[in-house]
Amino acid sequence: MTREWTLRRNCSLSPRQLAHAYAILCIGSLAVAVGFLFHGIWFVLGFSLLELALVGLALIVYARHATDHERIALSESGLLVTCVQAEKRESIRLDPLWTRVVVPDERPRTLIQLESRGVKIEIGRFVDESRRRQVARELRQALRGVSVMR
Repeated sequence: MTREWTLRRNCSLSPRQLAHAYAILCIGSLAVAVGFLFHGIWFVLGFSLLELALVGLALIVYARHATDHERIALSESGLLVTCVQAEKRESIRLDPLWTRVVVPDERPRTLIQLESRGVKIEIGRFVDESRRRQVARELRQALRGVSVMR
């Protein structure tokens, strides 16, 4: 039996939805700029293009991180922690019998620490403090269950 936790960012728009919103923004902004261009006010088009370029750059950065997540999977073969950040994937396998879960304390932004045979990894960077504490408790209980089963 496999138990899984997925911790992901709270993003309101997927990259595809973001592209559609940006396209609508471009159409509206360029329509206004072209309207001013027909009246001889050409510099509005320049400002519009600059604005759209900067907003586009910001949205590219947002879209690269919109699907960031951490996945923790506990099975008989081990505890697999996978972290995906901006197309970079890192996976670490830990021995569940030797894994210690350090629950985040009350300080803000304290992450969950997993330690096993000299390997340390921090998880929970994409969720708030209450969700971190909840996942840490659930993970600790699940790891106790694994040690009892063996």
